[in-house]
Amino acid sequence: MILQVAILAIPLRKTFDYLPLPTTKLETLKPGIRLRIPFGRQQRIGILLAVHPHSAFPLEKLKPIIEIMEQQPLLPDAIHQLLLQSARYYHHPIGEVYEAALPVLLRQGREATPKQEKSYQVTTAGLSIDLDALKRAPLQQQLLQQLQQQPLNSKTLKAITPNWRAPIQKLIERGVVECIESPVRYTTPVEPETPHPLNQEQQQAVAAIQQQLEQIDRTSTKPSPILLEGVTGSGKTEVYLQAMQQVITQGGQVLILVPEISLTPQTVQRFSARFGVPIALLHSGRNATERLNDWLAACSGVAKIIIGTRSAIFTPLQRPGMIIVDEEHDNSFKQQEGFRYSARDLAVLRSQRECIPVILGSATPSFESLQNCSRKRYTKLLLNERAGGAEPPQISLIDVRSRKMEQLLSSPLLEKVTQHLQQQGQVLLFLNRRGYAPTLLCKACGWSITCPRCEIHYTYHQGRGRLVCHHCGGERPYPKQCPECGGETMKSIGAGTERIEEALHQQFPNHSVTRIDRDPTRKKGAMEEKLEQIHAGDHQLLLGTQMLAKGHHFPNVTLVAILDADGGLFGSDFRATEQMGQLITQVAGRAGRAARRGEMVLQTHNPDHPLLLTLLREGYPAFARQALSERKLAQLPPYSYLTLIRAEATQPQQARQFLSEVRELALQYAIPQLEILGPVPSPMEKRAGRYRSQLLLQSAQRTPLHQLLTPLAPAMESLKSGRKVRWSIDVDPMEML
Repeated sequence: MILQVAILAIPLRKTFDYLPLPTTKLETLKPGIRLRIPFGRQQRIGILLAVHPHSAFPLEKLKPIIEIMEQQPLLPDAIHQLLLQSARYYHHPIGEVYEAALPVLLRQGREATPKQEKSYQVTTAGLSIDLDALKRAPLQQQLLQQLQQQPLNSKTLKAITPNWRAPIQKLIERGVVECIESPVRYTTPVEPETPHPLNQEQQQAVAAIQQQLEQIDRTSTKPSPILLEGVTGSGKTEVYLQAMQQVITQGGQVLILVPEISLTPQTVQRFSARFGVPIALLHSGRNATERLNDWLAACSGVAKIIIGTRSAIFTPLQRPGMIIVDEEHDNSFKQQEGFRYSARDLAVLRSQRECIPVILGSATPSFESLQNCSRKRYTKLLLNERAGGAEPPQISLIDVRSRKMEQLLSSPLLEKVTQHLQQQGQVLLFLNRRGYAPTLLCKACGWSITCPRCEIHYTYHQGRGRLVCHHCGGERPYPKQCPECGGETMKSIGAGTERIEEALHQQFPNHSVTRIDRDPTRKKGAMEEKLEQIHAGDHQLLLGTQMLAKGHHFPNVTLVAILDADGGLFGSDFRATEQMGQLITQVAGRAGRAARRGEMVLQTHNPDHPLLLTLLREGYPAFARQALSERKLAQLPPYSYLTLIRAEATQPQQARQFLSEVRELALQYAIPQLEILGPVPSPMEKRAGRYRSQLLLQSAQRTPLHQLLTPLAPAMESLKSGRKVRWSIDVDPMEML
């Protein structure tokens, strides 16, 4: 027997052959199990892919494995096949693909057993005891009442009362409570929430999803992916909840993908309140032990709802019943480093493999999803009405040409902010640029400070007194004097969120301002704390980047202002206008989600731009149609398919030389209906001290691209010039930079 093994974290596009141990039985060698193997002078963790009778290598050169790490595969066949197909489609090393699917502790060789912790539950006597008997011990009474509903762990008991240990011990001594050891559960008991009434559009959407579920049960046919396109505030989440009910009731599991970890607290709250079932959370904000425990809870079927960011798409489920991709248009679902997969696209593929519905929800669907609806590949469900009868916000433009501005705040905007604050509304101001100022220069000689590794301006962060490069993360102290002329007067040019925050404090000293961007929300729990403060009305002025634009519900926000609406109109990436339209629409959706009608204001230097006018006057669907017609004329995605081959090196000629040789290789295969463009320097040529170039492959169909990449990728590994560069293959790229 020969064991074909994929070794985790090895960036090679090949597998490795090993011998089994002499005592190994064939029935224990199941694809998907972990193996501890020798690799050079080290030990590595590998995944068994297959068992073969022969090897292309002499048997005497093959090494035996060290250990079989589990009896049953951690990854069931459905996930195993999904990963194999993903490796083929994205032309990525199989070991790194499997690495992306496993929690970090399992990659390191940890046993696949959940951490146990002490929990407390009522005994038979505790279920029948009269709570009035404990009226003289109110803490005991309160805790016993909670425990009669469900077992609680120490974390939950502490949330009820910090002084829980002594009363719990008294209850144990009374024989009404007992201590048990169980897997860690990261769910909080809440009061059950009843389903909200649905409008006609919501009813039709839920009925269509339920019909698909019933059809799957009857015929086992592969379901059509569902695009749930609903205007902001139309109640997409309520549709999710009521569509999930059937799956949860029948014991199935639901996987929910969200683009940002900042969205998980409110998502967990809604889903926990409705169903009261164990929920697993899988995102980078949780520590390694928490992620492993929740991953195992999903695998075992204990967790009925799994909420996570893009890597959660690979989570095994014991009884998969539905996949939901919320804000499906978001670029965060595309991995931009290493294994460059699209979680949204893999969600569709996984739903087909496991024969379960997949719902792609968005107020601003991606152009790819809209095109799939036009081609009848997806089923579109529309929600055009805001839930609860809320009206869409009034939208207006402020032409800031020749206007005097107070740190990006025009006088008409300041007047509107004042008006809404006087009416007890909250105001949200949006600027997708953090820091104090994007440029710092010397007033005496004009010298500006640039990052030596990226050759772009540092961003000044006043709060930290540091200059930060937002591309490589490099930092340096604020200069006391100019290194060119010795001048001691430095001037900050432009404005970021820090500077706008300072200006808001000056303009509105009697109102509280909170800023939400990456800097003040770095600490664990900081984002949740700020959101709670906003909902409690502690802050009247909300300032933030795109972190505030995604899925958050702020019922008291009546005015939303985009301080600079021009960023996406003239971007170097062909997707810039699409992303601009999505961002403006999403930000507008934060206004007027309750009884009071909201208002949105955009400051722009281009008030006559046709795409901007179409977006504001006719809405996102009309904007998308117009932008798609331009894409079609240019034969850009979704009317063609792209693969971007990137290379970077310490010297610019090294990257270009490598890609030139790749181009020559590609031409030798003579694949018809395929265009090869480049190599050319990347739009941002230097980053983190390395020079970057790129080669673009374009075709009207996917097949020619993969016909070329299948032999090209391994051939690229053999190029001598490739030893001096870092290179990657990005199939269906979302960023061209």
